[in-house]
Amino acid sequence: MIKRRSTRQIMVGTVPVGGSAPISVQSMTNTDTADIDATVAQIKRLEQAGCEIIRVAVPDMAAARAIRAIREASTIPLIADIHFDWRLAVAAMEHGAQAIRINPGNLGGPEKLARTVDAAKHHRVPIRVGVNSGSIEKDLLRQYGYPTPDRPTALIESALRNVKLLEVQGFGEIKISIKSADVLTTISAYRLLSERTDYPLHLGVTEAGGLIAGTVKSSVALGILLSEGIGDTFRISLTRDPVEEVQVGYALLRSLQIRQRGPELISCPTCGRTRIDLFSLAEAVERYAQTMQAPVKIAVMGCVVNGPGEAREADIGVAGGNGVGIIFKKGEIYKKVPEAELLKVFLEELQKLEQERLAQA
Repeated sequence: MIKRRSTRQIMVGTVPVGGSAPISVQSMTNTDTADIDATVAQIKRLEQAGCEIIRVAVPDMAAARAIRAIREASTIPLIADIHFDWRLAVAAMEHGAQAIRINPGNLGGPEKLARTVDAAKHHRVPIRVGVNSGSIEKDLLRQYGYPTPDRPTALIESALRNVKLLEVQGFGEIKISIKSADVLTTISAYRLLSERTDYPLHLGVTEAGGLIAGTVKSSVALGILLSEGIGDTFRISLTRDPVEEVQVGYALLRSLQIRQRGPELISCPTCGRTRIDLFSLAEAVERYAQTMQAPVKIAVMGCVVNGPGEAREADIGVAGGNGVGIIFKKGEIYKKVPEAELLKVFLEELQKLEQERLAQA
């Protein structure tokens, strides 16, 4: 059983972050925020995938003004991602942003930061202090060196310095992120930061890469930290469709038995006994499973000899044969189906099971 680190709780819109709240899954749109229709369409897809908080880039006033319409069309809290320009931060909040992500030290000085904080207080908007290896102040780099796994101090000191800038303004609705592209640096930095503050922490590996590299790097770093009770919310950063970030995020939480959402899919890696196009079958089942909400366990196995036995814990499964396949439930054969009809029949059975489970719930 994982014991969560005790943190303060803040509210990002209607979503609690920190304290005893569930660890929330975030993502970020990759549309032009000023293109309201495209951004809303992507957020709708993210909502269906289970995204709980969404961040949008605000590079200009057109993007800041678009936030009002985007928020009105969305059901999940909206974070405005701001770099350098305090006026964009204020405008984003005026147009309905429910949180902002800034680096307080690069907004142009104490006066501009004070105006940003005043707006955050007025609109009751929390601030995420976001620091990464590329944004560390030069004096901290001179003192501590570039962050490494053995010496991540510059990241931590930069974050705490920027948090202090908000605290002296009387502001405490804060969460912190300190991101590195290096897995081991990310782990050691968050471990040390968690010992020095009780603000909620947003986890992530920045610039993690594409589907394979990004999933592996993020899962290793975040998996270790979450297993140690560190982290209150996170984003899996992938150079992919952001919907896949959310899907990987829930798979990570499920693997650690932290949260369950939707089905769990298990499938065998194939071997010389496989006599069916298992890759295509597994991909088709996975696509359908991503539309499901019930927490069922689904198996896609390569052969009828070992499949049902190896996946006997699955609520429902399919195993291929030579021209014929079987559908099984809890290790017991339920029906035999010609290979040409196997996918169609299996998806129909998944739909029935989904309806039964949702009705029970």
